[in-house]
Amino acid sequence: MTNRHQPVHKTRRFTILLLGTVLAVSPLLPHGADARPGSGYSMGSRGSRTYSAPAPTQTAPYGASPMQRSVTQPSSGGSVNGPSSYPRSPYGAPYSAPYAARPHPFASGFLGGMLGAGLFGVLFGHGIAGGLTGGGSFFGLLIQLLLLGLLIGWLVRRFSGGARQGTPIAASPAYGQGGPSAAAAQVTITPDNYRAFQRLLLDIQAAWSQQNLPALQHMATPEMVGYFNAQLSDLASRGARNVVSDVRFEHGDLSEAWSENGFDYATVAMRYSMVDITTDMTGRVIDGSSTERVTITELWTFMRPSRGGAWLLSAIQQTR
Repeated sequence: MTNRHQPVHKTRRFTILLLGTVLAVSPLLPHGADARPGSGYSMGSRGSRTYSAPAPTQTAPYGASPMQRSVTQPSSGGSVNGPSSYPRSPYGAPYSAPYAARPHPFASGFLGGMLGAGLFGVLFGHGIAGGLTGGGSFFGLLIQLLLLGLLIGWLVRRFSGGARQGTPIAASPAYGQGGPSAAAAQVTITPDNYRAFQRLLLDIQAAWSQQNLPALQHMATPEMVGYFNAQLSDLASRGARNVVSDVRFEHGDLSEAWSENGFDYATVAMRYSMVDITTDMTGRVIDGSSTERVTITELWTFMRPSRGGAWLLSAIQQTR
């Protein structure tokens, strides 16, 4: 005699197994927390000092976390000058590693749109294959979430490689401008340079919130723009958007400044506060608070040609 409850028990067991798999996969996927530019990671390139700890400052007395994402190889010496076959920067010098960080156009374009459409369908009752009806709708939703989670995780691993001013940035007399590279020449950072760094901090946050990649391309190296593009694409694929507002620069000081291979570098510790929220496609806040401010301390590295020109953001590092 067949047990009429057996299919129900099997379905429950499979559902529990599926939920366990989803929970196991979810830590591998990006989440809403630290959705600001850089995602709370240490990323980018600092020339030959990419893998050397920036000097501590009064703003960041414990230094910076090691670089987690960089196209600069530890054995490469960190030079930004690469083979002539690489695309050229706005200054005429060839970029080697930075352009390699751009997400694959197929991944950030067509596949990103497919993932976004699939996820929006799940959120609003239509699955990748149109969803299921009746008692199987919840079970179908779990399957779709699992498939989306696995696909997004694979794609990430496959293709990812208004404002107020506070206290001006100041050179730190206690630490100066030393560094690990004895051959690198020191660079004098002027008050105009400090103002440019503060303005870049604020303008990059504004362009980020507007999802304005063309504007970001004029303020950051191709490597950093590639990271920003991948982060924005991931948020969009999940039907989310990060918005930072009322950004206020609080305090900052210079960690180190040097020149190498025809480029000037400056690493600056900056503390700033802002309202940081992540919303869904309807504008509903799904992470963060629209009434409470958050305060961030990071070390930003800027670079420019030694002969003069605009500074570009080339790295963001988290403090310890």
